[in-house]
Amino acid sequence: MPEYQPTRAQINRWRKYLANERAEAAVYRELAAKKSGEERDILMRLADSESRHEQYWREKLGPYVGMPRKPDLNTQFMGFLAKHFGSVFTLALMQSAEARTPYVQDADASEQIAADERVHSEVVRGLATRGREKMSGNFRAAVFGANDGLVSNLALVIGVMGSGMEAHLILLTGISGLLAGALSMAAGEYISVKSQNELLEASTPDESAGELVHALDMDANELALVYRARGLSQEDAENKAREVFQKLRSADEADEAVKDAPVGAAPSAGEHGVIGEAWSAALSSFCFFGTGALIPILPYIFGMETLPGAIVAIILVSLALMFTGGIVGVLSGKPPFVRALRQLAIGLVAAGVTYVLGLAFGVAVG
Repeated sequence: MPEYQPTRAQINRWRKYLANERAEAAVYRELAAKKSGEERDILMRLADSESRHEQYWREKLGPYVGMPRKPDLNTQFMGFLAKHFGSVFTLALMQSAEARTPYVQDADASEQIAADERVHSEVVRGLATRGREKMSGNFRAAVFGANDGLVSNLALVIGVMGSGMEAHLILLTGISGLLAGALSMAAGEYISVKSQNELLEASTPDESAGELVHALDMDANELALVYRARGLSQEDAENKAREVFQKLRSADEADEAVKDAPVGAAPSAGEHGVIGEAWSAALSSFCFFGTGALIPILPYIFGMETLPGAIVAIILVSLALMFTGGIVGVLSGKPPFVRALRQLAIGLVAAGVTYVLGLAFGVAVG
């Protein structure tokens, strides 16, 4: 029996906590079943922790535990994602949920449970980061390409509509904007990624340089300059160079000295981020910009008149902007609805500005 009689509000709140903890443990176990090694072990430990929290509320409720109830809609949605989709989206939502734990402000929750949930947020953040890094290269090009296509071509279509163009001319303008924008995005992405790859290649030490070490003037010690150029202090550079020369004096250690001679290591992906292949990024930009830019002209492709087509285009683009904004929010561990509204506002403001400009241009020409 509980030590005191809980209020109806407390019972309802504790039952909700119990249901959510049970569901969150199931989410972690579902994710763990799709993993192996260290990630699987971490997820199973998180599930065990949520089960301990579940037991805490079960004991707190005592005879008032009642029939099992459904968890919050947000927790149910995370369970659906864990079962049917990849772990990146689920972990991003779990990170946000763990960070917003109500236990910090609830006197009925122990300090340990509140602390556990905040630590869980950091654990999940680390796991989610691994997934984000794997998909950040081409995915970044895809998401931003689609958003650019949506906003730019909607603005173009609404702008020329404001100038008084007929529907078939709006369609022609929209197709031209789609092709011009997609090609420009693809070219820009290719150059950007290719340039970054070339920069990394230029910064990678030449492995063949070590083969010439034996011919250097040991007294001048120019090898030390190489080490200094790579970031070592003068003293450390000279000590390192002396070590290499000492090894060269022994025939048995000559090969080892050559290995030590090239200074520094090739920049790792962790130091520079995941860049991806230039052609792959360019193709992603082209396809997703084109897909986004196609949506505003769909009504005119199907023969709609100017004003009805513009209304339908705005509705379709608004839905697409909210969808892509929500995805970005989920992956960044931020509230998806807020990010969706931000994307929508940016798109509609751009369309509104170009419409006013087009209207002014049409009046001036007329």
